[in-house]
Amino acid sequence: MSGHSKFANIKHKKERNDAARGKIFTSLGREIAVAVKSGGADPASNTRLKDVISKAKSNNMPNDTIERSIKKAAGNLSAINYESILYEGYGPRGVAVLVSVLTDNRNRSSANVRNAFNKGGGNMGASGCVAFLFSDAGIIGVKTQDADEDELTLTAIEAGADDIEAQEDYFEIQTAPGAFYAVIDALRAKNIPVDFSELTKLPQTKTVLTDPEDIKKMNKLLELLEDDDDVTDVYHNWEN
Repeated sequence: MSGHSKFANIKHKKERNDAARGKIFTSLGREIAVAVKSGGADPASNTRLKDVISKAKSNNMPNDTIERSIKKAAGNLSAINYESILYEGYGPRGVAVLVSVLTDNRNRSSANVRNAFNKGGGNMGASGCVAFLFSDAGIIGVKTQDADEDELTLTAIEAGADDIEAQEDYFEIQTAPGAFYAVIDALRAKNIPVDFSELTKLPQTKTVLTDPEDIKKMNKLLELLEDDDDVTDVYHNWEN
């Protein structure tokens, strides 16, 4: 999920996914299959596949597993029948929530997502009700021990990065989607290792929850969504 502190919340999501590696690998395999079906098995000419591969690597999916998933999808295109759906809604006190789903059963997914919103003290909304509160962006994380700040800043900015901030043990680099891979390539050309990278959605506004019951409900909503096998990503504007 992505919230007010860009990398910190994405890092939290990554740690949660590491604890359920089998589930996230299954979900990523599904995303790879859909990407291959939509644009072919070559990431050089298939941007969607390139995006999913970047996401898979950020979730510690081994390269050989990624390659097997691509080859499997390319050899069995007729069996891939998933569709992408973006659900929108509100958590407690109007927290904006986006839920990205990849499913072979729209009715099941809709019912599960609606149930999560209801149990989390929120409600699903109409298409477009909160999407405008988020912007597409790339986030790249580099461990502070792996880079000189001045060199990192110069390299990233020259390659098209929008912003660089120090976050705990990481440098957080934000880019426009179109500059995402150019910045990654520039860092690697300077032998600066990229620890984490993902195309994501960042909130333009923030909602603060102060009531303990609202916080409990919001955490419940996020847990239910992230535990759903059909859900690939959850974004929100809760300032937690």
